[in-house]
Amino acid sequence: MTTNLHIIDHPLIQHKLTLMRRRETSTRTFRQLVNEIAMLLCYEVTRDLPLTTELINTPMEEMDAPILAGKKLCFVSVLRAGNGLLDGMLNLIPSARVGHVGLYRDHDTLQAVEYYYKVPSDIADRLVIAVDPMLATANSAIAAVQRLKDGGANNIRFLCLLAAPEGVEAFNKAHPDVPLYTAAVDRQLNEAGYILPGLGDAGDRIFGTK
Repeated sequence: MTTNLHIIDHPLIQHKLTLMRRRETSTRTFRQLVNEIAMLLCYEVTRDLPLTTELINTPMEEMDAPILAGKKLCFVSVLRAGNGLLDGMLNLIPSARVGHVGLYRDHDTLQAVEYYYKVPSDIADRLVIAVDPMLATANSAIAAVQRLKDGGANNIRFLCLLAAPEGVEAFNKAHPDVPLYTAAVDRQLNEAGYILPGLGDAGDRIFGTK
């Protein structure tokens, strides 16, 4: 596996992922688990954000206190399923900017087709964390990251819940400069391009359209 792959194996993340995998998990519970796990994943993917110091007054005295440096980062949701991760991440970093890349997967070719793109105009000056729950074939992720690069983004990380080995390999080949963060790499893809054992279609389970 590539050194750009980061598997976040925190016990709470793994526990919640198991609950999400269960077929009997309700839409409401699945959505809540996505919110919780997104916050935990966001904590890990932002572990090395740069800090500076600021002189503040505590109730006791002045101090030079650590504070995030530079422009606020930008979360970019790969629509539609990526939106399921946003709430939990914004709970952790409510000041983050938010962009959207609208893609759907052609079920015949499995290729990504773009239908929407909106990000901050100064995205070149921000750390961009692109999010999509599933990295299966990686066609959508590859297209989304390329679109962000074409739009000027030059500091990008990709975050997902689950990945397939085929998707990891394809993503790294296309974007070896983009770190990939995930909670687990599953066994394989099936002939329809779904992750096995996986958790089904994340978008359908988040939004109750299964």
